[in-house]
Amino acid sequence: MKRIKSFIIVLASVLMFAACGTTETVPVTGRKHNISVSDEQVLSLANQEYQKYMSTAKKSTNAAQTAMVNRVARNLANAVETYLRNNGYSNELKNLKWEFNLVQDKQVNAFCMPGGKIVVYEGLLPYTQNDAQLAIVLGHEIAHAVAKHSAEQLSKQQNQQIGTSILGTVLNSTVGNGVGDVASQVAGTYFSFRNLKYSRDNESEADHIGLIFAAMAGYDPREAIPFWKRMQQGGNSNQNDLFSDHPSDAKRIAALEKEMPEALKYYNVKASTTKKSTTTSKRSTSSKKRTSHRR
Repeated sequence: MKRIKSFIIVLASVLMFAACGTTETVPVTGRKHNISVSDEQVLSLANQEYQKYMSTAKKSTNAAQTAMVNRVARNLANAVETYLRNNGYSNELKNLKWEFNLVQDKQVNAFCMPGGKIVVYEGLLPYTQNDAQLAIVLGHEIAHAVAKHSAEQLSKQQNQQIGTSILGTVLNSTVGNGVGDVASQVAGTYFSFRNLKYSRDNESEADHIGLIFAAMAGYDPREAIPFWKRMQQGGNSNQNDLFSDHPSDAKRIAALEKEMPEALKYYNVKASTTKKSTTTSKRSTSSKKRTSHRR
């Protein structure tokens, strides 16, 4: 009985530890998540990984494509910073040290490290085909960084590793030697499987936030649909997402279509503001010309 009581007490402690951390709100979606690692820790790890990758990566020699990546990425970065500044996330701006890279790699891929380090592979560009579709992809990658999905995953893994280690030790002492080792292995497998669903949720959230970011930057969010259909037809899709950390393209497209009305509100506002600014500029120029002519 004492052993069972000890097990219950320590198990409760494990669950309490797993619940520790800081509760933060994800921009745009408003979802609450628990973070038990600091920004400094995550940024340090991200910078190490980024520097290591870039030390061997070959930057693209295609000037036009490099300029396009820099242009789209900069527009997105400006839109994201404006959103964060205007919506109570100004303290997050200090963590964003943007860098944009196009590298020589045939893989259809791109990523954004925590802190705003963006890398686009040349192999992605035949699928994006235009600025707006590239913005959809980069918006998704930036969303991972802004939503702190890496910190969320690290926190989860950290709590799981400590929890399963303590659980194994407790079982060995309360039930018998060796039992805890098996339990830890089983628990680890369970947590790993559960993470797959959790990660797919992160991917879906990044799709949603990224669509909004692209619209905020002035890119038509409707371009997301032909892009993902092209990916699907090109054989770069996940037809079965049971053991994948990304949603299948069919589910992804369906979700994006559902979220499109919200994204278009941001896009239409941006387009209207840009049009108004252009009209005002033209009127000002015309007025100056008339004044000059009178003289």
